[in-house]
Amino acid sequence: MPGPFPGMDPFLESSDWWRGAHHLLIAKTAEVLNAALPERYFARIDKTVYEEMERRHVYPDLSIVDQVRERKARTYGSRTAVDDPPDPPGILVVEPIEMQQGFIEIRTIDSDDRIITVIELLSHSNKSSGSVGRKKYKQKQEEMLAGDGNFLEIDLLRRGLHTVAAPEHELLERGVWDYLVCLHRATNRYKFEYWMIGLRDRLPRVVVPLEGDDPDQTLDLQKVFDAAFEAGAFGRQLRYEREPVPPLSPADTAWADELLRSKGLRPA
Repeated sequence: MPGPFPGMDPFLESSDWWRGAHHLLIAKTAEVLNAALPERYFARIDKTVYEEMERRHVYPDLSIVDQVRERKARTYGSRTAVDDPPDPPGILVVEPIEMQQGFIEIRTIDSDDRIITVIELLSHSNKSSGSVGRKKYKQKQEEMLAGDGNFLEIDLLRRGLHTVAAPEHELLERGVWDYLVCLHRATNRYKFEYWMIGLRDRLPRVVVPLEGDDPDQTLDLQKVFDAAFEAGAFGRQLRYEREPVPPLSPADTAWADELLRSKGLRPA
């Protein structure tokens, strides 16, 4: 079942769905590229592994109070003293969870096995202040910008900090966007190519640089998205009668409501 939206589906942005969608989008991107790349190149999926601290439980520790109350009065000579129960503290259990985030490398088939282009699809952790995932990503981004490889960043998440390499204040002078793609070529450290995408837009055809005089490879993000959407059977699972997370603007809410009603995904 194809998705109901002309481009990105905002219902997939929720953390409940994005992890699975992220894996499928990476896999489909590599598949599409390997079917089209010249013979001397190949697309390989690799992954970044890190531990992120996740809140598991938050509750008041009433057991401490109960223990105190269960103590018997202590007798000191002729005087009896009972401890006053303390105010119960809150207990926060934070456990590390292993995060694995896939990305794509375009490499050459030769003795050097050189990395020509890296393609990153951003995750929630990459865009969250203070997260390990963001710290790792920004370190990699700095290394890519200073190195000799091309760097293509795809941001299909509306929520979170600005993360792609092109400066946000410079981009805001040129337009507005819901989703953003940014390309940095190794041949020009201070130049960025970008694609601004609105919720109502088809996802763009972007370019993947290759080596030397080899022409750029076109990557149709909409076709990749459609293939991942169908492979994940998201059309059967997403609850379109609800509102997406994060919420849309009032204008986009009205537009999405009309669109979903016209496709029979909400009651008329």
